[in-house]
Amino acid sequence: MRADARRNRERILAAARELFAGGPPEVQMDELAQRAGVGVGTLYRHFPDKEALMGELVRERFELFNERLQVAVADAPSRAADALIEALRANAGGLAQDAATRFAFMSGGERVFAHAEAEAGEFLRLCEILVRRARRSGGLAPGFRAEDIPMLMCGVCATAEVHKPGWDWERHLELVIRGMRG
Repeated sequence: MRADARRNRERILAAARELFAGGPPEVQMDELAQRAGVGVGTLYRHFPDKEALMGELVRERFELFNERLQVAVADAPSRAADALIEALRANAGGLAQDAATRFAFMSGGERVFAHAEAEAGEFLRLCEILVRRARRSGGLAPGFRAEDIPMLMCGVCATAEVHKPGWDWERHLELVIRGMRG
């Protein structure tokens, strides 16, 4: 990708993060183009529709998740439960600070997640390695599965969206972690 095209793409993604984080889901593509300082044609060359744009936000977030999980997998197998939980805390913290990606995760649907299929698959593969190791070392409840982690993360996303007394995503996550450990 040429340098100017790469800059335009980054400006589009930055505008999407701003608009999805603060605005209603009815954000229009021409509004995104205007915020990014690019023409609508440039926007559509990079992202043919809003789902592709949201899908890129989700794909990028899964890349970050996977980097943290790879560090956890590289950790000592005897520390698998602690390494998994540290990665989950870091990933949840990142989501809590990223309203645009939370919006994409929570409202995007299958078309959005199709753009991140490979990264989501890698996420689950890494989670399975960690859960298997953690179970072997006795660090996780016997019924906890890697497939539970996406549901856990969606719950944390939902909690991070609520701003009223008693709704704290960090407390929510810690309660879930207690249950994971059994």
